[in-house]
Amino acid sequence: MDKKIPTDSLTDKQKDYATFLPAMSSFFARDLGKARHEEDYILPKRVPQNFEHGVEGLNYMKPKDTYFYYKWHLYSAGHADLNMKHFSVRDDIIRNRDRKDNWVLGDSGGFQIGKGVWEGDWKDPSCPKAKKKREQVLEFMDGNMDYGMILDIPAWVSRSPQGAKASNINSYQEAVDGTKINNDYFMKNRNGNCKFLNVLQGENHADADDWYQQMKDYCDPKKYPNDHFNGWSMGGQNMCDVHLVLKRLVALRFDGLLEKGIHDVMHFLGTSKLEWATLLTDIQRAVRKYHNENFTVTFDCASPFIATAHGQVYTQHVHRNDRFSYIMDKAPDSKTLAGSDVAFPWNSPIAERIKMGDVCWYKPGMLNKLGKEGKTSWDSFSYFLYMAHNVYQHIESVQRANELTDAASVQ
Repeated sequence: MDKKIPTDSLTDKQKDYATFLPAMSSFFARDLGKARHEEDYILPKRVPQNFEHGVEGLNYMKPKDTYFYYKWHLYSAGHADLNMKHFSVRDDIIRNRDRKDNWVLGDSGGFQIGKGVWEGDWKDPSCPKAKKKREQVLEFMDGNMDYGMILDIPAWVSRSPQGAKASNINSYQEAVDGTKINNDYFMKNRNGNCKFLNVLQGENHADADDWYQQMKDYCDPKKYPNDHFNGWSMGGQNMCDVHLVLKRLVALRFDGLLEKGIHDVMHFLGTSKLEWATLLTDIQRAVRKYHNENFTVTFDCASPFIATAHGQVYTQHVHRNDRFSYIMDKAPDSKTLAGSDVAFPWNSPIAERIKMGDVCWYKPGMLNKLGKEGKTSWDSFSYFLYMAHNVYQHIESVQRANELTDAASVQ
């Protein structure tokens, strides 16, 4: 081992910003699980020399024996093994996490309904396929999550031919009705271990307003004193339209549905722009100051993982007037770098511990796991390393954007 590098705690750098939740990919979670439970899944010679905590050190959900630590996360039931009656290597780091060290929001998998992956007649409460999936999602959430989103049916399902056919949802109102069926089931059968967010959908202002009116009672402690939902998740037009967001916050305030200790969390689905990261911080601070001191805004995206799947690496984050973003570039993929001691050139606790030969693994003539020589120098562990690096850079970029916004606001 060349050197000792301390753990970087992004948790300590979070301050009072709106909280970014990296939407962990099932590939990343699975490989961590396999490295834990399957001997020689990742051979010792494949582990970088400076990985003092081994492969397990890439589990950034932990405060100790890891290369960086971040407390807040999103994990989707849509990609999980929902059978809670048997062990799942894929979901092991979620099922067996230490809850005092981290906070996880569960995505319900409504996107899978919208895309036609979870088949069933979702407007029929007795449909066997939909009923089984509904039960499994709730059991998974109650068993593993701190907060979870209810199993919503996105308003856009009827516009997706495959989704409409698989779900038997053919209109906006049918999506509302199907979501109500899921809401009623969750409210009646939840065990209290997981707090649930009421998801707001709608592709335009009119539908978003209507969806809110039809769904808001599920969060009302006066109507449901023991079973009400515990906050809000903003989907559809609600998560990308500032005017609609502010209008909804005013409505929630006057409807008594943004109360301390009752509705403390509001999540924004699939939000990756840094401008929104700073806007959501402003919203969180304003609500805390004037109405609910516990109010917390969270937002998620899967960009660090998707970028890796597309062969891209986060190289830097740029914060200036003409560009305000994290930067992705094509990641090096060359067999000539196999075995190289050239330093990984970008910044992260992962980058500090690896060489280019750790990511460009296959030499000319080397065979992959399928017994063939491929064109790429990457093996599956290369993707794993790039993902961890990209996650760090994305979180750091969000925090840096907030720091610079604060600095600019006092000039």
